[in-house]
Amino acid sequence: MNQRNLDRLAAMYGGDEIADLAQQFDAAEAASDSAAIPAGKYRCLAVSGELHKSRGGTPGYRVTFCIDEGEHRNVRLRLDCWLTPAAMPMSKRDLVKLGVSRLDSPFPPGQVAEVTVVKYCDDDGIERNSIRSFQVVGRVADPTIDPDFSPTTPA
Repeated sequence: MNQRNLDRLAAMYGGDEIADLAQQFDAAEAASDSAAIPAGKYRCLAVSGELHKSRGGTPGYRVTFCIDEGEHRNVRLRLDCWLTPAAMPMSKRDLVKLGVSRLDSPFPPGQVAEVTVVKYCDDDGIERNSIRSFQVVGRVADPTIDPDFSPTTPA
């Protein structure tokens, strides 16, 4: 690591923290490149939601789901709910299912959903996933604890 990078790390962390962080980095196994997962239904946690704009300036609300079981566990999927006059009724339907009744409120964590995922080939030839639909099937009792050990309750 060059001195400039060490100086930046030192400004953010203490000496022991830098060594610990470097050791964790060295020991970590690199994740594989993202690839589209097979189409199907997946049990997911709705982990976050936030307002955003597309590159073209279209307003939207992006919900991030995380698959929480099976071979594709921890894969994240995004649902963009567009906030245009034409799309607003469908976006509101989906957001209300997740407990978002006002756009200025924080995203309510802990929703468990069965998410239907499709796979398609984009104009650039790359396979991608899209969320076709979802159904809330429960709620994690305490979304701040490890999901492997938290009970779920019906929605």
